[in-house]
Amino acid sequence: MFTKFYIGGAWVDPAAPRTLGVLDPATEETFATISLGTAEDVDRAVAAARAAFVAYSQVSVEQRREYLERIIAGFRARLPEIARTMTREMGSPITFSTERQATVALFHFEEAARVLADYRFEEEMGAGFVRREPIGVCGLITPWNWPLNQVASKVAPALATGCTVVLKPSEIAPLSAMVLAEVIHDAGLPPGVFNLVNGDGPTVGEAIAAHPGIDMVSLTGSTGAGIRVSKLAADTVKRVALELGGKSANIILPDADLESAVVAGVHSCYTNGGQNCQSPTRMLVHRSQRDEAYAAARRAVEQVRLGDPLDPSTTMGPVVSQAQREKITALVRSGIDEGATLVAGGPGHPEGLDKGFYVRPTVFGDVTPTMRIAREEIFGPVLSILLYETEDEAVEIANDTPFGLAGFVQSKDPDHARRVANRIRAGRVYLNGAPFDRSLPFGGYKQSGNGREFGRFGFEEYLEVKAVLGYPR
Repeated sequence: MFTKFYIGGAWVDPAAPRTLGVLDPATEETFATISLGTAEDVDRAVAAARAAFVAYSQVSVEQRREYLERIIAGFRARLPEIARTMTREMGSPITFSTERQATVALFHFEEAARVLADYRFEEEMGAGFVRREPIGVCGLITPWNWPLNQVASKVAPALATGCTVVLKPSEIAPLSAMVLAEVIHDAGLPPGVFNLVNGDGPTVGEAIAAHPGIDMVSLTGSTGAGIRVSKLAADTVKRVALELGGKSANIILPDADLESAVVAGVHSCYTNGGQNCQSPTRMLVHRSQRDEAYAAARRAVEQVRLGDPLDPSTTMGPVVSQAQREKITALVRSGIDEGATLVAGGPGHPEGLDKGFYVRPTVFGDVTPTMRIAREEIFGPVLSILLYETEDEAVEIANDTPFGLAGFVQSKDPDHARRVANRIRAGRVYLNGAPFDRSLPFGGYKQSGNGREFGRFGFEEYLEVKAVLGYPR
C-alpha cells in the first residue's frame, strides 16, 4: 500500500515508478518504501477533488458531522498503531507519540466537529445577508516534525467546511498520514473528497502550489518553503495560509520561581526533541539570577532520558535524520566558536548511542542576540539563555527576531505577566506554563506566517464570504 497514492477514493499506482526509502532514525535502517509522485499525479488528484467538490460542498452540516464522527471513531481504534508508526518514521518517543502526537491530532477532528455543530454559515447584515461557503479544492503541504498533528489541523477543518483536499505529507515521515487515509476511506466519504499524493517539495509541493485547479494552499514548513509557495501561488491568486518557523522567547521575570521556571523552560524547549516550531528556544533571565539559572538548567538536562524511542521510559529520542543532526551539530559548534558558555551538552554523539541520529541535549549561557544560535531556528534540543537588565530590554530582545510564532512569560503576578505578553509580537503567548488549548488560534506574526489554525479561526480559513443583497425579508 505504501507505494500507492489515494486518489478518487482508491489506492492507485503512481504515474511513473520512483521510490524512496523511509528511515527509522533510531536504527538508521530503511523499514518502508513509498512512491514519489509527479505533476501528473497531482493533476489526477486535483481533477478528482474538483469533481467531488460540486456535490460535497452541498452536503448538509449533519452529514459532514457524521463523516467527522466516523473518522474520530476510526482514529481512536487505530491510535496505538498510529503512535507507533510516528515513532518509527520520525523518532518521537512512544509515550510522547501516544499522549501527544497522536492524541493532539485526534483533537483537531473533535474540535472541527464541535465548531461545525454550532457554526452559523448565514447571518443577516445590513440590507442583506452574509454567507460563508467552502473555498474549494485545498492543497495541503505538511511537515515531518508533527506528521499527523499538522495534517489533522488542516484536513479536519477543510472537510468540516465542505472543501475537498489534496494532501502532500512529508516524504520523510509519510506513513502515519497514509494510515489516516485508510481511516478516512473507511469513514465512507465520497470518492475524491480526500486525496493523498506523496512526493518531495520541489516536485509535488510546487505542483500543488502552482496548480490552477487548487483554490487554496496551506503549508506548514520553513520560512523559505513558505516564500516559495507564496510566489508559485501568486500567478493564480489563490489563498495561501502559512505556519512557518519560530524562535520563541521565554521571559522569566525576576519575581518568578526561578528553579521551576527554568526547569520547565528547558523541558518545553526540548519538546519533541526540540523539533517544534513554537518551542521557547531563547530563555531570557535577569542578569542577577545568572548562576542560579545555569545550575537549574543543568539539573533539568540531567532529567532527560535519552534512548530507544520504543522504550516507554524514554523522554527524548533521535532527531529525524542525518541531515538534521548535522545541522544541529554545526549550530552547536557555532555557539562555542562565537563565545557562548556551554552550560550542558555540546557536539558529538551522546554516550552509548553511537547508532541512530541522536544529539546531546544542550544549553548555552551568556548568549548575545547577534549569535547564530540566538537568531536561527535550530530545530533541535538546544537552548540559548540570554541575560537582561531591565524589563524593556527583555521585551526588546524577545521581539528582535524575524519570527513571531509564540512567546512565553513567567511571573508570580499574572497581571504583570499579561502586560508583558501584550508587548510581545507573536501570535500566541503562554503565561506561567499554560497548557495547550486546541480551541485557541495558532499562527504567527512576521516571517512565522499568515492565517491561523485550530478552533473557529482555523475553521474560517477554509471559508469564502459572500454578501447577498436584495432578498426580501
